[in-house]
Amino acid sequence: MDTAEKLPFHLRGNYAPVQEEITAFDLPVTGSIPPELNGLYVRNGANPKSGSSPHWFFGDGMVHGVRIENGQAKWYRNRWVRTTKLERNADATDPSTMMDRTASAANTHVLAHGGKLLALEEGHYPYFLTPELETAGWGNYDGRLQTAFTAHPKLCPETGELHFFGYGPMPPYLVYHVLDRAGNLVHSAEITVPGPTMMHDFMITRDHAIFMDLPVVFDLQAAMRGDAPLHWDESYGARIGILPRRGTNAQVRWFEIDPCYVFHPLNSYVDGSKVICDVGRHAYMWRDSMNDFPPSYLWRWEFDLATGGFSERQLDDASHAFPRVDDRVSGLRHRYGWAVQPRGEGDMLSASASVVVRYDLATGAKSTHDFGPHAEPGEFVFAEASASAREDEGCALGFVYDRSRNASDLVILDAARPEAAPLARIALPQRVPHGFHGSWVRAHELE
Repeated sequence: MDTAEKLPFHLRGNYAPVQEEITAFDLPVTGSIPPELNGLYVRNGANPKSGSSPHWFFGDGMVHGVRIENGQAKWYRNRWVRTTKLERNADATDPSTMMDRTASAANTHVLAHGGKLLALEEGHYPYFLTPELETAGWGNYDGRLQTAFTAHPKLCPETGELHFFGYGPMPPYLVYHVLDRAGNLVHSAEITVPGPTMMHDFMITRDHAIFMDLPVVFDLQAAMRGDAPLHWDESYGARIGILPRRGTNAQVRWFEIDPCYVFHPLNSYVDGSKVICDVGRHAYMWRDSMNDFPPSYLWRWEFDLATGGFSERQLDDASHAFPRVDDRVSGLRHRYGWAVQPRGEGDMLSASASVVVRYDLATGAKSTHDFGPHAEPGEFVFAEASASAREDEGCALGFVYDRSRNASDLVILDAARPEAAPLARIALPQRVPHGFHGSWVRAHELE
């Protein structure tokens, strides 16, 4: 066994970090970029500056962006998010790092709101980036934010509000927040949960905020010993809390469910008296160690607010990762969803290649784009053709790594025909390591 094979998965192959920040202009394009695309595709991920980290989730954040305008790929940039953690080369699992709200890895997501680009990681304050991806500093909203800021806030397409929450290993364990359209913190409410649960994501509908209180919990004493700070605890229980948007703890309705874990929901919406949640359900998470990572499958949960009833069913037999919908239907009824699945049998982490799929939740059909046996696509996001476009009228775009070339491209698919040849393939000046989440940021959101 060579040295590379002895490394953990997140430090070898295309998970391994890159060590150079690059700026490149006028990128080569194969095919044609749709002329209506005008904005920035940007994606975040863990890229430890030291070259090593104890877990994939703990590496320093690095954003990779491609600016698209008038059918051209104007530039590519990759930049470390220059947090206090990066400056100090701090250990993400050290309790002092966990308690310092500025010491973010800032490695999980990046999105636009209130005229700012936010680089996010769920244990700390957000970091703000310029349109050229330089770090502008951290923020706590004029001192009003007293908790961490989730990596997965939800932007309401109708009000422009950004709904989010903070959780942590010390009380208060969960606080619900809302930013108005301009980015002012206008609502905060502590939500009572039994203990220090890890709540990676949540959901909204037009009327509700939805919290997943599931049995992955913090163990601060273990963290102080240098052991894994998170573990599965089935005795904790599993329940889903639904409350009115901008609501309070007194208004939460809790529904007991079977123990499971959800990193990423697809979307949720209201149908009559029912709240419908399409989620990526793991049977458990980190039961034996933080390398114990079972696959995720698409499930539908239905909560009847009139009767108190709950039902669930599995929607797809194939595992998946990185589920996304058109941002314009976040919290509203969706028809389509995008995800990445293994090519052939297996799960995402063990697969040697993967494919992009588009779910049609109205018909149950699934369209697949297979980039080939050497391809490893990451998360794909939707970019609409116009403000009035349908959910399948536009593009899906994301980074694809090709092992045979040791190179990455930004690939643009036709959302109406995902199985067809790509509309465009933009060659990047260096490979983009596998990362987490990103966004299509429209040009007006960068102004």
